[in-house]
Amino acid sequence: MPRAVSKAEMQRKCERIQNILDATIGSPEVPLDHMDAYTLLIAVLLSAQCTDVRVNQVTPQLFARARTPAEMVKLTVDEIRAIIRPCGLSPQKAKAIHGLSQILLDEHGGQVPNDLAALERLPGVGHKTAQVVLAQEFGVPTFPVDTHIHRLAERWGLSKGSNVTQTERDLKALFPERNWNKLHLQIIWFGRKYCPARGHDPAACPICSWAAAKP
Repeated sequence: MPRAVSKAEMQRKCERIQNILDATIGSPEVPLDHMDAYTLLIAVLLSAQCTDVRVNQVTPQLFARARTPAEMVKLTVDEIRAIIRPCGLSPQKAKAIHGLSQILLDEHGGQVPNDLAALERLPGVGHKTAQVVLAQEFGVPTFPVDTHIHRLAERWGLSKGSNVTQTERDLKALFPERNWNKLHLQIIWFGRKYCPARGHDPAACPICSWAAAKP
């Protein structure tokens, strides 16, 4: 059985991880191309089970046709679906994009609400998507946890959560709130550059080489 880590040891570990992320990644940009809260919302929705690269290839065509809720509802669901088909799950995503755009017009004056509950009530918008929009467009401290952050948090011994909800709680408890919005992006970019799921050499990783929870 591994030795239990004290609160002070865990704090030092988290501070070291944060310092490494600051040095290697700095203050990264959101990997999805967007112009405002609405286009970010659509881009994050499209990124479900799709790579950011593919989303960034598709959204220019979509936003050339419609980059506001008012313009989007003028398109049919089938027209939206034809554009976003390369992102996968196009029937569900197209219906959600059209539906949430109409709700934004009907209930929010055509604006993306700065409210977690209101965002989560929109079709196709889950907890993670809502948090990304709040963090990156409105500066609300959140900690969106995707599968990559969930994987690294376990790999680094920061969480034993069986799901992303538990991992989110653990990371929020370990890191200061002022760092959350930057940190979730740092971990995503670090995972891509230094800590991939496959073909990873822990000994060469700036964090896994000393922080890995498992040999």
